Amino acid sequence: MSEVNAGLEGVVAFETQIAEPDREGGSLRYRGVDIEELVGKVPFESVWGLLVDEAFEPGLPPPEPFELKNASGQAMSDLQSATAQLSATWDLGQVIDITDDQARDDVRRVSATMLSIVAQSARVADGVTSRVPEATVATGKSSAERFLLEWRGEVNAKHAKAIDTYWICTAEHGMNASTFTGRVVTSTGADCAAALSAAVGGLSGPLHGGAPARVLPMLDGAAASDGVEAYVKDLLDSGERLMGFGHRVYRAEDPRARLLRRTAKELGSARFEVAEEFERVALAELQARKPDRVLATNVEYWSAVVLDVAEIPGPLAPAMFACSRTGGWSAHILEQKRLGKLIRPSAKYVGPGPRPIDAV
Repeated sequence: MSEVNAGLEGVVAFETQIAEPDREGGSLRYRGVDIEELVGKVPFESVWGLLVDEAFEPGLPPPEPFELKNASGQAMSDLQSATAQLSATWDLGQVIDITDDQARDDVRRVSATMLSIVAQSARVADGVTSRVPEATVATGKSSAERFLLEWRGEVNAKHAKAIDTYWICTAEHGMNASTFTGRVVTSTGADCAAALSAAVGGLSGPLHGGAPARVLPMLDGAAASDGVEAYVKDLLDSGERLMGFGHRVYRAEDPRARLLRRTAKELGSARFEVAEEFERVALAELQARKPDRVLATNVEYWSAVVLDVAEIPGPLAPAMFACSRTGGWSAHILEQKRLGKLIRPSAKYVGPGPRPIDAV
C-alpha cells in the first residue's frame, strides 16, 4: 500500500487536454486559450464549445422546450433531481454503449436544459408560477439573455454581461470535487445526465461553490462598521474566515478574480469601492499574520460582487456556478468516456484486527 494522501491532495489521477491553471503565473487557459482573450470577445455558449468540441461553433445550443415540474424554488435541489430525470425522460443511452458523437450530443442537450432548469427554479423562488412564453425566451441572442428571459421575462444588458462574464470565468478549472465526481460516475458507464446530476451534487456543499453567497454579508458588515481595518482584524481575531481569499491551486493572483474585478468596475457595481477597500485591507492583514502563505484574492470574492450586479440572490449562487461548469463537466465526461477506465481508488484499512462477535 502506497502512502495515504488524505483527500487525494496532490495525487495525479488523469491526463487532460481541457484546462490548464497556471499555478505560478496566475493564468488560466481553456485548451490553450487564455481566458483574458475570451471575456468580452466570445459569449459563454462559444466558450462551452471550445471546452467540449475544441471549437467555438456550434457551441451550446438554445434549450429545447422543457417544463420543470414540481419545482421547489431551491435551485440546486431542483437542478440535481431534474437533470437526473432527463435520463429516463429522453431515454439516454449509457456512455459505455453509445458513440462519442452521441455522448457529445447528449451533454450538449442536457447542459442547455440545465440552464433552463435553474432559470425556472429561480422564477418559482421569486413567487411566480407562470412560465415565460417559449417564443419570448427564443428572442435572446445569447445563453445569458435566454436565461434572464426565462427567469424574469426581460433582459437587462448589464445583467447579461455580468452573467456571461461570470460563466466564462468559472466554466472549467481542472480536477475539483464536482468534476471528479462527474468523471467517477462516467467511468461506471452511466449516461451523461446521471454524470452531470452527480456533478451538481458534488457542487452543492459550501466548501465548493457556495462561498460567493457568504462574501456579500461580509462586505455589508464592513460597510456598516466604524472602519474596514478594525472590522477585518476583529473577524480574524475571533477565528472567522475571510471568504474569498486563498486558493489550493494558485500561488499568484487568481486570474478569474482579476477579470471579475475589472468587470465589476466596468459595470458600476454599487459595492465596488467597499469591496476594493476590503480586499486591500484583508490582503495586508493576511500577509502580516501569515507571511509564509500565499493568500491572494480568489474567484469567489469578486464573483459575489459581479453576481450582485446582476441581482443574483445569494442562495442562487451555487446554481449559477453549476450553469457555468456545465462546460467543464461535459468536456471531462467525454474525456473520461474516451479513457474508458473505471475509477476505483484504494483505501488503507486502520480499523480493529480480527475479533470474535462477542467482543463487539
